[in-house]
Amino acid sequence: MNTLTDDENWDIEITANSKLLDLKLKDVWQYRDLLILLVRRDFVSFYKQTILGPIWFFIQPVITILFYTLVFGNLAAIPVDGLPKPLFYLAGTIIWSYFAECLTKTSTVFRDNAGLLGKVYFPRLIMPLSIVLSNLIKFGVQFILFLLLYLFYWLKGSLISPNIFIIALPFLITMIAALGLGAGMIISAITTKYRDLAFIVSFGVPLLMYTTTVIFPLSVVEQKYPAYSWLIRFNPVTAIIETFRYGFLGRGAFSWELIGYSLITTLIILLVGTIIFNRVEKTFIDKV
Repeated sequence: MNTLTDDENWDIEITANSKLLDLKLKDVWQYRDLLILLVRRDFVSFYKQTILGPIWFFIQPVITILFYTLVFGNLAAIPVDGLPKPLFYLAGTIIWSYFAECLTKTSTVFRDNAGLLGKVYFPRLIMPLSIVLSNLIKFGVQFILFLLLYLFYWLKGSLISPNIFIIALPFLITMIAALGLGAGMIISAITTKYRDLAFIVSFGVPLLMYTTTVIFPLSVVEQKYPAYSWLIRFNPVTAIIETFRYGFLGRGAFSWELIGYSLITTLIILLVGTIIFNRVEKTFIDKV
């Protein structure tokens, strides 16, 4: 019989105790192949046995911007800073959709994968990361739609003024992904004990969209509803949407203070979410 000695080296040591700031990022890197497989699984399984497949990535935002243009742009006549209405709404929609998808799917990751997580060991952080990366594919497809619509209005001679802040796109995508990931992990940890929160998230996230500038510019809110403008201004998603519009369209309430506040808030939420998630993963199987 072989006996274990102190000289043996282990690739991974699973223990119940860990430091508060031990985020286990090294373990995630070691399991990066599994992360890729999960991303592929999420993408393939979602559109398997569908006729249109990934074309649904285009259909959803197209229907959405048509509805927003009709209701908010024409019937409600909400100003859009002189921009083409479909382009204005699409710029906010693709950013918000990515955030909402990351948040809602990550918020139920323990419940949805309880069978797998209770049988096999791997860094649990891989599950929410796979959700963020798989949704990034959807964002990429919808961003192509945005560029096509952008090119159409550019050739048409619309008042579009792109600027140097276009290069901030990777930074903005990383921010919105981190914000959705962090908030989702916090909610996921809480829902292991309080299932009601999952129902609140399901109908609360669509309502939360109205506290951002998806369907109206920040300047309009500050002019017409100054008493409530702080709620929208200090939503960290608002700064990301406004900076995205400012870079590509030349319109938007961009400010270094606003994007700085959004960045700090995002980092705090991501750090807190990761710590809580890693703490709850040790006992979640007894609660789910």
